[in-house]
Amino acid sequence: MSTTVITLNKGRDAHLARLLEGLARGAPPAACVVVEIGNDPAPLPDLPFPAVRVPFPHDGLPLAAARNAGRRAARTDTLIFLDVDCIPSAGLVAGLEQAVAEHDGLICCEIGYLPAGAVADGWQEADLDGLGHPHPVRAFPPAGVVTAAPQAGLFWSLAFAVRAETYDRLGGFDESFSGYGAEDTDLAFRAEKAGVPILFLGGPRAYHQHHPGYDPPLQHFRDIVANASRFQARHGLWPMDGWLDAFARLGLIGADWREGIEILRDPTPGEMAAARLPDDRPF
Repeated sequence: MSTTVITLNKGRDAHLARLLEGLARGAPPAACVVVEIGNDPAPLPDLPFPAVRVPFPHDGLPLAAARNAGRRAARTDTLIFLDVDCIPSAGLVAGLEQAVAEHDGLICCEIGYLPAGAVADGWQEADLDGLGHPHPVRAFPPAGVVTAAPQAGLFWSLAFAVRAETYDRLGGFDESFSGYGAEDTDLAFRAEKAGVPILFLGGPRAYHQHHPGYDPPLQHFRDIVANASRFQARHGLWPMDGWLDAFARLGLIGADWREGIEILRDPTPGEMAAARLPDDRPF
């Protein structure tokens, strides 16, 4: 394998252990780079491939900068970015590596979102495959590669592969997007403008391990507002508009936010608690 898997970890050691277990069950990558945003990580298990830890002691979730740090630590021609809460299917690394060899693009795989309690010790891929909910907006073929439709905004950084040379040519993730939100959509829009397509690969999957979610994600309120404004200034349209509409309904930003976002106040602890999704919601 000439592929490096890059993942970010911040206090998700149990999720990380299952991601690594999934990698070990398939054709292993050349290496796995774990960018540790948090502190005091748990020891890594014995693995049939090298695992490299990259310390990244920053506050918050500097996703763009952390992913770029992971890329700098990679030494292979193919990169797979896999979020720490994802378990790769046994064929994922080999499938994405082959797709990248055949197509110069940002290549996403399908995600099965797991309900709470779906993953336990001794998990079997067949069980995860039956329990995983596909995302309703993104349509993947049974096999092969198709262009993402209708537009580049459907790219997701949860699980994707790219040639290292192409990643470098695009400049990686833009680190001016600080914290959570829009850094992946910005990469996709810049890729599309550079003639690098957004592609969906059918067949191999990753399985998203359940964790508490929020709708809207009020825990990232300030990051989303700042990054949405930055994206709009560059690309001329607003990303994450559903979340921004929700912020406006709560009175956190002005109702005329499309003319320029004015922050009126921060969310309260009660509003944060009310936004938490029930555990039976996969996404």
